[in-house]
Order: sequence, then C-alpha cells, then structure tokens
Amino acid sequence: MPARVNILSMFIQTENTPNPNTLKFLPGQPVMSAGVAEFKTPEEAAISPVAEKIFELEGVVGVFYGSDFVSVSKDENVAWDALKSRIMAAIMDHYVSGLPLFQEGMNSTENAGKGQNDAGDFDDEITQQIVELIETRVRPAVAQDGGDIEFERFEQGVVYLKMRGACAGCPSATVTLKQGIEGMLRHFIPEVLEVRQVAEF
Repeated sequence: MPARVNILSMFIQTENTPNPNTLKFLPGQPVMSAGVAEFKTPEEAAISPVAEKIFELEGVVGVFYGSDFVSVSKDENVAWDALKSRIMAAIMDHYVSGLPLFQEGMNSTENAGKGQNDAGDFDDEITQQIVELIETRVRPAVAQDGGDIEFERFEQGVVYLKMRGACAGCPSATVTLKQGIEGMLRHFIPEVLEVRQVAEF
C-alpha cells in the first residue's frame, strides 16, 4: 500500500537556478530513486501523472526529475507568478495521493536517459578517469542548480557532454562548460583538450 503524506506536514521549497526560466521545486521527499528523467513535451510526460499535470499549465516547456527535486522550465514570456503556486499544487497533490511517479506498466527509464555513468563501463583508462571526475565532482554541483550532465563520448581530445534540466537552456551553460568543467578536466587529465556540449534537436 502506498505511503500517504500528511498535507499539513508537507512544505515544498523553491530554489532559483542559474537559468531564469527554470525553477527548482524541493518537496522534501525523494523524487527519483535512481537516475533522472526529463520531459520536453506533453507527449513525453504522459508516462508520469505529475509531469503530465504540470504540462497542462500554460507556459510550461520542460519538466526534469532529480533525486530530490523537480525542476520546471517555462516560456520566457510567462511570469513565474502565474505558474509557481500551481506547480506546487500539482506536486503536492501527487505526494498526497500516494500514487507512483510513473504510470503502472510504463518503463520509467524510457525518458530517463542513462542516469549515472559507471567508469567501469568503459575500456580505456582516460575515459574512465573522465567519467569518474564527472560523476564525483561535476554532477553533484550541477544537480544543485536543478539539472544534470551526462557524459556522451571522448574523441580526439574532446569530451562531449549533454546538459539536461535547468542547465540545458541556461545562458551560463557555455561558461560552466568552458571555465568550470573544461578547466578541471584539463587540470587532472592532460589528454583532454576541449569540452563541448552535444547539441539536441
């Protein structure tokens, strides 16, 4: 039987992210037990009732689940004042209902991406070192900002990364990649020459 949350004891906090069009909602409860999930359209959100409900709000363009947060991205022409309380209500309704995050029978990993990379999944030592640094030093910091970063590949000195959630459309994402992540990787791994963001279509 699903555990019910006492609505009187539930307090959803919000945090700004570096992306002015993305806000992080912290329900004080676990969201994803493993990995992350990202929804960019109402059709993708159909496997998760709470994401589907959030997408019903005019101006919502993305929903992202992390371990203990839901980040929501809006159209830049819509004010947070018009959305914030309604998003909070949708999240609270979900937790009070005690229903699962994903529809029964739906594979939550279909839209969840790879989740964490494991250094042991890669054969060459340099790639293992890159993945280890990203998992231990970069991803926790990026999650603080309501997003996620995923290692794609390492080719000819270039590390390709995918930005997700709040980080995907963030104006400072390029600065984060170049000055933060690239600088750190080059410091620890001389074979890394550059870091690039993988373009999503």
